Amino acid sequence: MVEDGEVALPEALPDWDYQMDLRLRRNVRIDVDRARRQSGLPADAPLVASTVWTATGSNLSGPGQHLRLAEAGTVTAEFDVLLRGADLGGLLLLDTALVLAERRSDARPSSPRRAGSVLWSDRAELRLQGDAPQFPMAVIDFARTSFPDDAAWHLQISGGMEHATMGALLLLVNERNTVTATAFQNAARPRPIDRVVLSAVYADAARTMIEHALAHDDFADDADFPDGSLGATLLSLFDQLFPGQSTADVRLRQRQSPALFASDLQAAVRIFEVS
Repeated sequence: MVEDGEVALPEALPDWDYQMDLRLRRNVRIDVDRARRQSGLPADAPLVASTVWTATGSNLSGPGQHLRLAEAGTVTAEFDVLLRGADLGGLLLLDTALVLAERRSDARPSSPRRAGSVLWSDRAELRLQGDAPQFPMAVIDFARTSFPDDAAWHLQISGGMEHATMGALLLLVNERNTVTATAFQNAARPRPIDRVVLSAVYADAARTMIEHALAHDDFADDADFPDGSLGATLLSLFDQLFPGQSTADVRLRQRQSPALFASDLQAAVRIFEVS
């Protein structure tokens, strides 16, 4: 569901960000009599159609909607689900299933008998972001935190290199800074001023992440960090910003000439190159 109405589920939403909630609809036509018959269930076995979502970027999942079906005939299950953008990320998996609603003690040995047994299922996928990792963000009032009241944003990094990226990174935006907060609200369709602000945030976040990585001696070219970990994310970002350069060389430059390193990073992120 978009502002202009309904559109078919695309393969990807390249402009998606964590501020964007998703509203999804699906209609499933079900012959409940045939479903019971082909599953070897009694004619009065209660059935439920359900949807479940899983986001690989956040490692979260949850129920979308459950609909108890009529006792007989052909019915249409109409799902209408709202998913919070803050819970999503990566690849969104949308599973629709027809399940047995209650345990059946009178079912045949070869038939489903436990509540929740899946009689039929279907999966749809929606990519919310590309290979470049994103991370959660929140808009808060900095006056209620230990951060400076007038700061526009703060990238929080916690945990070690082995920790999951989604739990280690959090971008906080100060709601008092209306220019920055508005830029993130308009991230899907940014104005020229929004693009400038987002470019500045991206450049600063990249600097913070790279400096955090270089401060760890185990951050090296031959490091083998688990997929989805903070170390793997930082190594991917490093390779993107400093292709063909070793972590040792960049670490040495950052320590011996921090001003030159800052300029190198500005050039790498192409700051303020707005289209």
